[in-house]
Amino acid sequence: MSRLQKLRHALIQRELDALVVSQPENRRYLSGFTGSAGWLIISNINAYLAVDFRYIEQAKKEAPDFNVINVKDDVVRWLPKFLSDLTFKNAGFEADRVPFATYEKLLKTIKDGGYQLQLVPVSGMVESIRAVKEPEELHYISEAVKLADAAFDHAKSILRQGMTEKEVAWALEKFIREKGSQAVPFDIIVASGPSAALPHARPSEQLLLKNVPVVIDLGARVNGYCSDLTRTFIIGNGDKTFSKIYDIVLGAQLTALATVGAGMNGDQADRLARTIIEQANYGDVFGHGLGHGVGLETHESPRLGPNSVDLLVDGMVFTIEPGIYIAGWGGIRIEDTVVMEKGKTKTLTRADKKANIS
Repeated sequence: MSRLQKLRHALIQRELDALVVSQPENRRYLSGFTGSAGWLIISNINAYLAVDFRYIEQAKKEAPDFNVINVKDDVVRWLPKFLSDLTFKNAGFEADRVPFATYEKLLKTIKDGGYQLQLVPVSGMVESIRAVKEPEELHYISEAVKLADAAFDHAKSILRQGMTEKEVAWALEKFIREKGSQAVPFDIIVASGPSAALPHARPSEQLLLKNVPVVIDLGARVNGYCSDLTRTFIIGNGDKTFSKIYDIVLGAQLTALATVGAGMNGDQADRLARTIIEQANYGDVFGHGLGHGVGLETHESPRLGPNSVDLLVDGMVFTIEPGIYIAGWGGIRIEDTVVMEKGKTKTLTRADKKANIS
């Protein structure tokens, strides 16, 4: 079943005449169009791609299965009339994407124009389809994973006491781009010492020192598809605290990799690793979920974390990344990208987990 067929099946289930898509990754996923602006209008019969003059030729080339239309006005003016001319009565729109101010203006245009049209807020319709990867998507993700793996091999060869976090981050981004990655999917994290206690720390002028944790989180992008990988290093022999916490995090991660399976929900998967960290009395400083989906976005469905009801099924790609973060000391996170295959997780990542760098 094609992507459009899957979406049209969802339209029937929700009793919608059409779905209006503006989220960039959803737009690309359904149409192939990679431009930075545009709207998809997809019904049970037709599929339209509305763009301004900048993207007409690009849209025709990249989205041959869509009727490309040239819009010359703001969406709040042309969209209600366009939907009404197609005799749509109930059109869904991405509630997580359309600003409330735009929604209010659209309602005003509908009322002032006397259109018999209802705009229905929906969430997750396209994202739930995207969560299960097709073979071609998995190929691109795997290629992005290989680039990230290579970057970590490079990191281990260059990490030295006295380098700054920014120097390391730039060296790794340069390496990834030179090896063929598109723009990195997120700013590379290099966080050492107390900064490593911040899960989303930004690289600074902080010098790398001996015997303190250094968390590096990076990804690559191939044909739009991302990877996400984290390792924690220590320059020198480390200390008892580092070894103790590293072993707890690694044990939690290896347990999850071995036991997370199809049919679990995100909460159940998270619990497998969280229980180990809680039993070691560090549950209060494992403050994020176990993982997240990876694809056209670095954070997408499914979500593996407390209270997540996302069902894990074959074909899903996601991360397994437990962590412990201690204010004033630092943190340790170990993250792999995996795919659910034949009911079990298959690790795509190959970067080793040896922490010590002499």
